[in-house]
Amino acid sequence: MRQFFILFILLDVSSAFAQNQLYRDSIYNYKKVVMQTHEFAAIDDEKLEFDYYRAVEAKGDLPLVICVHGGGFVTGERDSKGLIYFSKRLAARGYAVASVSYRLTMKDVGFGCDIKAEDKKKAIEDASSDVMRAVEHILYHDSTFEIDKRKVILLGSSAGAETVLNLAYMTDYSNVLKDFQFAGIVSMAGALIDINAINAENKIPTQLFHGTGDPTVPYNVAPHHYCPGNDPGYLMLYGGSAIAERLKGLGEAYYLYSITGGSHDWAGKPFNFCFNEIIDFLYNDILYPGVKRQTERTIVLSYNE
Repeated sequence: MRQFFILFILLDVSSAFAQNQLYRDSIYNYKKVVMQTHEFAAIDDEKLEFDYYRAVEAKGDLPLVICVHGGGFVTGERDSKGLIYFSKRLAARGYAVASVSYRLTMKDVGFGCDIKAEDKKKAIEDASSDVMRAVEHILYHDSTFEIDKRKVILLGSSAGAETVLNLAYMTDYSNVLKDFQFAGIVSMAGALIDINAINAENKIPTQLFHGTGDPTVPYNVAPHHYCPGNDPGYLMLYGGSAIAERLKGLGEAYYLYSITGGSHDWAGKPFNFCFNEIIDFLYNDILYPGVKRQTERTIVLSYNE
C-alpha cells in the first residue's frame, strides 16, 4: 500500500510537468485558427491591409506579433504560404498575429548600389510609417482585436527586419501613442542605419538571426550590398552582430543566432528552421523574463547553404 502511494505521487508530479504551457506549446487547434483581413490605410490610392490571425478558443487580451515581410522594398507579400503557416503556428500557441502590407516604394526602381542612399532611407522610413499605422489601427480598435497593449512584438525579414528595427529604434511615435513601447523585436537578416539610435531609454529585448556571409545586409558593419564608397547607393549598415554588441553594452536582453557562412537566404529560413528558438525568445525574454539573458548561438553549416 505504501509503495502504491509513492508511485501515485510520482505519477502526479510527472503529469504536472508534462502539461502544455500557453505561449510556449501548441495548445490550440491549428485548423481552428481564423484569419480576417482588415484595411488600415489608403495612401495615394493604394489600399494597405493586414491579415489578423487568432485561435477560435483563445480568450482575453493576447500578446500580438506584427509580421513584416521582406523583398527589398520592391516585392513581397503579407500572405505568402510561409507567412500563413508561421502565423497559424504562432496563433496555435496563444498569440495574435498581424501580417502587414506596406508600400513597396522601390518597385520598378530597385534597391541596389545605383539607387541613391537617401532614397533607400526614405523607403525604410515609409515602410516603418505604414507598419506604425497598422499598429495604431489595432490599438485604437481594442474591442475588435483584444490584444495586450504591453506585449506588442515586431518581427521582420530582410527589408521587413530593417523596417521594424527602424520603427523601434529610430522612430518617435510617442506623440501618437503615449506611454507605449514595443515589447521586443525579432529581426531576420536586418540592420540599422545608426547603431547609436539604440540607447538606454528605448532598448528592448531583440532577437537577431544573421548569416555571417550575407552579401546583401552585412552581418556586422559594412555598406548595404557592400557598395563601393563612390556609388550612389553607398549606405553604411549595422547588422545583427553589431546590434547585439550594442545591446550587450547596454545590459539589455538579446538573442544572437549566427549562421557561419550563411547567406541572405537566412532572412527567410528562421520561419521554419528556427521556430523553436523564436518561441523560446518570446516566452523567456519578453513574456516571462527573469534575469536578462544575453544569448549567443553559432551554427556551422555542414554543407554549402
